[in-house]
Amino acid sequence: MGYKVQIGLSNKHLHLQQSHIEALFGPGHTLTPSKNLKQPGQYACEEKVDIVGPKGVLKGVRVLGPTRSETQVELALTDARKIGLKVPVRESGKLEGTPGCKLVGPAGEVELDHGVIAALRHIHLSTEEAAEAGVKDKEFVSVRVDGERAVIFENVLIRSGDGFCAECHFDTDEGNAAGCGPDAVAEILK
Repeated sequence: MGYKVQIGLSNKHLHLQQSHIEALFGPGHTLTPSKNLKQPGQYACEEKVDIVGPKGVLKGVRVLGPTRSETQVELALTDARKIGLKVPVRESGKLEGTPGCKLVGPAGEVELDHGVIAALRHIHLSTEEAAEAGVKDKEFVSVRVDGERAVIFENVLIRSGDGFCAECHFDTDEGNAAGCGPDAVAEILK
């Protein structure tokens, strides 16, 4: 039996750099935390923006904190197609060569020339948890999700370090394909 990790489904969201926060919400604005996320120091914010692509708009998309050094928009492939964007599947922070979009907030707009991705499915583990699971940071593994729509996902990135705790991140497309509910678990296959 492999190491098991709780699944957290990731809905469309974005991370903002400070200059874009101020452009969208007003000068001097800072993010307003509304709910802590499982990963230490990460939180959902009160702030929401509209994401505009060539063929449509995604209204009221949640901003996640804290502030980042570069704005990043994370969409499921279904969401991206809905607004006319062809986005690559990428590890967070790997934004070179990605498409852009327009962000619309209550105080202004930002035109991104890049930064929109479908996040690569991944597992966060502390250093100790990774050792228990027998995996290393940046390693790719397969995971099994049991249930009525049981599936094995391949090419799942391990993100291990002292600032993480055990959680497997799938986007809503992946979670729906596997029929994941709130108690879904991924088993790392070696």
